[in-house]
Amino acid sequence: MLRARDAMDGAYAQPLDVPALARIAHVSPAHFARTFRATFGETPHRYLQRRRVERAMFLLRETDRSITDICFEVGFGSPGTFSRTFRDIVGRSPREYRKQAVALDVPTCFTMAWMRPSA
Repeated sequence: MLRARDAMDGAYAQPLDVPALARIAHVSPAHFARTFRATFGETPHRYLQRRRVERAMFLLRETDRSITDICFEVGFGSPGTFSRTFRDIVGRSPREYRKQAVALDVPTCFTMAWMRPSA
């Protein structure tokens, strides 16, 4: 499970599906989905979405790139899906988040832990 989660962390912007992740973990897709949820408290799909949103949060705070560019860079296929998922996880739209977010002058590891959206 850790190998699959590490693969998701490293390749969050790539299209990853359960069968591919199950191969990385050397288990069947059904067993992978059940075990991943039991181990990490969320489905593989939701974990991947949250990782993508975390990266998008950083890019929204630290860059002036358009929301659409950020959407595609972090691996979402459409701006609508990105906005809906972002709002579901963060509680605000990407535009609202960018307006309220302030670039923090602290080490990235602290920022990531402090700004991490809840599951």
